[in-house]
Amino acid sequence: MTLTVERPLSSEPARERRFGLVRHSLALGRRSLIKTLRTPEQLLDVTLQPIIFVVLFVYLLGGAISGSTHDYLQFLLPALMVQTVIFGGMATGVNLNADIGKGVFDRFRSLPIGRSAPLVGSVLGDLIRYLVGITSLLGFGYAIGFRAQTGPLPLLAACLLAVFFAFCLSWVYVLAGVLMRNPGGVQGLAFLTLFPLTFGTSVMAPEETLPGWLRAWVDINPVSHVIDASRGLMLGGPVAGPVTWTLLWGAGFLVVFAPLAVRAYRRRI
Repeated sequence: MTLTVERPLSSEPARERRFGLVRHSLALGRRSLIKTLRTPEQLLDVTLQPIIFVVLFVYLLGGAISGSTHDYLQFLLPALMVQTVIFGGMATGVNLNADIGKGVFDRFRSLPIGRSAPLVGSVLGDLIRYLVGITSLLGFGYAIGFRAQTGPLPLLAACLLAVFFAFCLSWVYVLAGVLMRNPGGVQGLAFLTLFPLTFGTSVMAPEETLPGWLRAWVDINPVSHVIDASRGLMLGGPVAGPVTWTLLWGAGFLVVFAPLAVRAYRRRI
């Protein structure tokens, strides 16, 4: 009589399925990164635009608001860093909508990858926009006199906190990019929401100088907490409360809008 010894089923296929989405998303994120680096004009909004904002606001408003351009630069630059990365997240939804319209994502359907991997990869690949924007803004700011008062580690923490919040908020515009018909509609919706979110804060003037109705909006605006946290980490001041609120708001945006965007993407594709 012949005995048959059964081999235990390999756990390799299960492991591959478990980590497949991560690997595929990272690979497609690399594709998005390469595409951005080969068309550097896509980075103009996070390279030249923040520099233009610094020049205009500091030298037009600095003397009137703070009495000197140097003092106003210290006040303004941490807030502009937050604004820059948040505006960079808008491009994620616009570019995603353009790729869907061109049929790029239809090609991904024929590949043996997770359905949501192209969407997640596109978002991860656009993280380079945040890093480029922060680097160009801080480099120009230091060139004209800005100095962080708290040291390199708090400065790094402020940058990472801004990137985290912008990444979480970008899922709102990813959802818009999946649902809307053309890139122009996504961009219009993004500007309609980003202007009150970013400029309806203490980005350009101290909160105590604002009228009461505007201060009420500033107090509940999630971007205000990111700006307060960045100023505290870069210039000194209370940070525990603003950092906590920033993490909570960011986690809220991510938990709510990321699943909605993935679901809408799967239904459309």
